[in-house]
Amino acid sequence: MTDDDGRARRALVIAAHPDDADFGAAGTAALWSREGWEFYYLVCTDGSKGTDNLEVSPFELIRIRREEQREAARVAGVKEVFFLDNEDGELQYTRDFLGQVVRHIRMLKPDAVFTHDPTTLFHREQFINHPDHRCTGLVTVDAVYPTARDHLNFPTHAAEGLETHKVLELYCWGSNEPNFDVDISEVLDVKFDALLSHRSQFGQREDFVKFATERWKDEEGRVLERFRRVTLFR
Repeated sequence: MTDDDGRARRALVIAAHPDDADFGAAGTAALWSREGWEFYYLVCTDGSKGTDNLEVSPFELIRIRREEQREAARVAGVKEVFFLDNEDGELQYTRDFLGQVVRHIRMLKPDAVFTHDPTTLFHREQFINHPDHRCTGLVTVDAVYPTARDHLNFPTHAAEGLETHKVLELYCWGSNEPNFDVDISEVLDVKFDALLSHRSQFGQREDFVKFATERWKDEEGRVLERFRRVTLFR
């Protein structure tokens, strides 16, 4: 699939931690990549606190989770993964963090951006949305509009050869108000293979596949990734 200039359509998935992008959008990434899209991941934290293993150090965990994320992205057909390496569990909405995200949007020029829904605090009355998720989602929304669009925001980017960019569509996963479904039934095995590449997180949970399948299945038996989609003015 190409745009009006003949360039492959491009998507950037912006996630708080290693594995979040695969939870949220690996099925869509795999499916749309088969249709000609190019997908990229941007991981905003180093994942250094995501374990209950008392034997592993934060430095070793960072290395492990980075390798796992690269493998998961390869499985899903993602072109490249970028890491910001902000500290896990300590994300704050700062101008510097916003600039990091804007830089990658201007560098990659995605048609679509995927991220966490920043408005969700409690999801399905079953989960508390991680504060890093909420912060990443809000920074990403603000980066998409208006920050990446306006040349007087982060004007030093122009000196680096990065032009402003208008994202056409925003997709937020983990939303309590989804309005767009992607049927990933035909690539469900790919999504699971990507997720299970994160062995430090899911590798020893035998019930994980069954639990996740039931969670994502609709009344008709289809397996869906659900998003809140915002189509921006062109």
